[in-house]
Amino acid sequence: MCANKSNYKKRGLTTKDFVVTGVFSSIYVVFNIAGGIIFAPNPVLTFYTPIGMALLCGPVFLLLSAKVPKYGAVTILGIIIGILWFATGMHWAFGTGAIVMGGLADIVLRLGRYKNSVFGIVGYMVFSLGPVGTYAVFFMDPAGWSKTMISYGTSASYVETMNTAAFSGLLPIIVIGTLTAALLSGLVGRKMLKRQFEKAGITA
Repeated sequence: MCANKSNYKKRGLTTKDFVVTGVFSSIYVVFNIAGGIIFAPNPVLTFYTPIGMALLCGPVFLLLSAKVPKYGAVTILGIIIGILWFATGMHWAFGTGAIVMGGLADIVLRLGRYKNSVFGIVGYMVFSLGPVGTYAVFFMDPAGWSKTMISYGTSASYVETMNTAAFSGLLPIIVIGTLTAALLSGLVGRKMLKRQFEKAGITA
């Protein structure tokens, strides 16, 4: 039993792992905002915000999973991002999506034992769907979503324009676009980080 506990501690996140995860989470947030800010301010283009976010963050996500190849790091990333979105007045589904998808992405990485870049890319694709949560709620309950956002301080004209611009079939476009952008970003990240992956013993 003592041996098992010792092994568990070795597998668990260390203080250094938490620090590294925190640093990479900060970098991820910067790239996330940089990708989303192209679309978010425009009520017509805001639906494509998850696509912009997914396009830039692949290398950061993959490098984090290589530096901290343990269960929990990506979950923490999702929690940090989720808290940030809650704190900045985003719709509750935006933050919730980040937290839920962070947990699911961590499971995907674990299936690949944090040593397989294919699982890493798929994990990133799953994680990138986090922001889609708010748009899923929008299409399920436009009136409720609009009321919530206006109560958070979003201008009524912005929300009204969003409702006018939305069309049937847009949600699948957002999902497919986000997954495609995440895949491309992940592939670019894998190529950029080839040496780091080889050092960490991560296979293609």
